[in-house]
Amino acid sequence: STVYRYIKSLRELSLIEELHGSYTPGWRLLDLSGQHLTHTRLAEIGVSVLESIVESTSETAVLAVRSGLHAICLKQVSSPHALRYAFKINQLLPLHAGAGQRTLLAYAPEAVIEKVLEQSFPRFTEHTPSRGALMEYLKQIRETGYAISRGELSPGSIAIARPVFSGGEIVCSLTVAGPEDRCSSNAWSHRALQSLRTAADLLTEAMEPHIR
Repeated sequence: STVYRYIKSLRELSLIEELHGSYTPGWRLLDLSGQHLTHTRLAEIGVSVLESIVESTSETAVLAVRSGLHAICLKQVSSPHALRYAFKINQLLPLHAGAGQRTLLAYAPEAVIEKVLEQSFPRFTEHTPSRGALMEYLKQIRETGYAISRGELSPGSIAIARPVFSGGEIVCSLTVAGPEDRCSSNAWSHRALQSLRTAADLLTEAMEPHIR
């Protein structure tokens, strides 16, 4: 029981992560050890980039990173609207559902994609993709450079995401998400994609000196 309490506390602090019944170092522990300085840098500079997305789209903007077989909501700036979609900071999210998470998976190492495909696929809504659909979605993301999800984690939501690269590798995803009644028009989608592209370019430029 003592060990269980320690493990529970370490997991809540993101110092360890459960993976197939085993425990591995979490992203916060890796930060402390100097192995994930990129995440620290993203946390430092990401808020201003997210604020620019919210200013352009009026919807919630999220910066997510991958840790093992999960995505983590590293930073977030919420929509000014009373009705909005949002995650919790440091919340673990599935890689197979949601635009930002799926973007991280699309550019992950092949071994990670294979492990995700081997897992069970929890269905959060009727729109959560199946294993077969996921493979096609990942291909589309790599071809188009962005992802769109509709009600895959929360009914009635729409999310658009783009990857952010630095040093030739994906470092995070940027997502903007809101309710269907405000985000289903082509005009909003176009504005969101443009805003995400600009934000991704700014974040890449800011990250490059750090990566080198």
